[in-house]
Amino acid sequence: MKFSCEKALLLAAISNVSRIVPSRSSIAALEGILLEAGDRLCLTGFNLEVGIRAELDVTVERTGSVVIGARLLGEIVRKLPDDVVTFDLRDKLVMNIRCGQTVFDIASCLDGASYPELPTVSEEQAAALPQALLRGMIHETIFAVSENENKIIHTGSQFNWGDGKLVVVSVDGYRLALRREATEGGLWGSFVVPGAALREVERLLSDKEDETVKLVLGGRHISFLLGDTVLVTRLLEGEFLNYKTAMPESLPIDVRLNIRAFTAGLERVSLLINEKIKNPVRLLIRPDGVDLSCRTSLGFAADACEAEVTGTLPGAGFEIGFNHRYLLDALHVLPGEHFRLKLMSPLAPCVLMPDEGDAYFYMVLPVRLRAD
Repeated sequence: MKFSCEKALLLAAISNVSRIVPSRSSIAALEGILLEAGDRLCLTGFNLEVGIRAELDVTVERTGSVVIGARLLGEIVRKLPDDVVTFDLRDKLVMNIRCGQTVFDIASCLDGASYPELPTVSEEQAAALPQALLRGMIHETIFAVSENENKIIHTGSQFNWGDGKLVVVSVDGYRLALRREATEGGLWGSFVVPGAALREVERLLSDKEDETVKLVLGGRHISFLLGDTVLVTRLLEGEFLNYKTAMPESLPIDVRLNIRAFTAGLERVSLLINEKIKNPVRLLIRPDGVDLSCRTSLGFAADACEAEVTGTLPGAGFEIGFNHRYLLDALHVLPGEHFRLKLMSPLAPCVLMPDEGDAYFYMVLPVRLRAD
C-alpha cells in the first residue's frame, strides 16, 4: 500500500472521522482509523453505533488497507509541514510517512482486515434536503435530547416525515423542542436518530443553501451522504413520547419579549447559580413587564425587562420559576428579535415561540417555588 496526497486534504478527512473513534475499545482496531487505498483513499471511523467514511482523491501507487491509531495519526499529520505526504506500508505492518524532511515509521499498525465492517443501508427510502435547513433543524432541537440512559428512545430526536412536512422533536422529560418545515417529497413515517450521531451530522453539514444532504433510510439504520463523506448510524427503537398530546391546548397569557434584552437579564441574575447551587430563576409576570430574580446562598440578584402582556393576570401578576439553563438553551436558537412566552399558571407547562409563525415550538416545565 502506497499513496500520496496534500496534507490539508488528508487532515480534514482525518478530523471528520476521528471524532467518533473511541479512545478505548475491547476491539483494538476500533481505536484506529481504517485507511483503504484503491481508486481513491477511504478513511473510516466506527464505534459500533456511529460510523463515518470519508473519501478523497490521492495518487495511489499500491492498493491496500491498514489501521492506524486515530490519535497518533491525527497528531502526526497535524504537525507535518504543508506539503505532499507519502504513506508507504512496508513489511510487518510498518507505515512509513514522509513529508518534506520529516519521516515517521509507525510500527503499531493493524491489518485492515481486522476492522469491523460498517452497516450497509439498503435504500428503501431516500430524500434530499438543503444542508443548511437540516443543520438548523438539528441545532434548534438537539439540546433537548435526554441524557438519561433509562429511557434510551429519548436520547435521540424523532423525525416525522409526511404530508409534505418534516418535524424534528427532542424531549428529555422536562422540556420539548420541536422544529417543523415544509419539504418537497422526502421520506415517510417516523424514526429516531441517536443524539450523538446528530451532533456529528450537524458538525459535518454546511450552512450553504445550494448544498444538499441525502438521507437514506433502511430497516434499522440511516445514512447521511454529504459529498465525499457518509455517516451511518443505527436507529433507536422504542415508544417515543406522543408530542401532539403533550402540547397544551390553551395558554391564555401571552408575553412578548425582546430576545436580546431578556437573555441578558436572565444571564445576569443566573450568575448566582453554579453546579452546586441550582436554585431556580423567578419570573414575576406583570401587566407591562417581567421582573427576574434569583436568591441563593451567594446572595440576591434582580433585573427587569419590558414586555407586552395580553391575557388576564391574577391580581398584579404571578410568579413562576425556571431552570435558567432550560430557558437560555431555547433563547439562543430562537429566530428574530422578539419571542412569545405563553403561560397558563405557575405550575403548568409554558411555551416559547417565535414572534411570528409556528415553525419552532419549545415547551418547558416550571419549577415549584418555595417561599424565601
